[in-house]
Amino acid sequence: MLALLACVFLAAVCYADDRYRQPYKQPSYQPAPYQPSYKPSYKEEYPDHPAKYDFNWVVKDDYSYNDFGHNEYRDGDKTEGSYHVLLPDGRVQYVKYYVDGYSGYVAEVTYSGEPKYDSYKPAASYKPEPAYAPYKPQPAYKPAYKPAYKPAY
Repeated sequence: MLALLACVFLAAVCYADDRYRQPYKQPSYQPAPYQPSYKPSYKEEYPDHPAKYDFNWVVKDDYSYNDFGHNEYRDGDKTEGSYHVLLPDGRVQYVKYYVDGYSGYVAEVTYSGEPKYDSYKPAASYKPEPAYAPYKPQPAYKPAYKPAYKPAY
């Protein structure tokens, strides 16, 4: 009888618990926005001016066969420039380009000079002598006494 009463009580508790349970609600708070504890010593101001610059540079060194350079001019969205590079085969590659706000990077590539390739000369084939002495193994240890085992029955 006591077991029946305990089962009825447990069923009533479970039924009441499900019936009155409220659905979980996500908290509606938001974290406070980040505020640094110090004031910056500079004023954050970014002027809204279109970019305008002009630069050029050239390297020409006959001793090391370096010959390259670059120049560029920009005014707002329009950029024009060119660069040149001495290639390993002896030609010079010239690239003239422009960029505007609509067409992207447009390049015209030209080459000057004739490519020069050295004739192939295979490396000399030889067998180098080793710089170390050849391996000579040490004599193996051979004991003078050789025990003879006899089974004892």
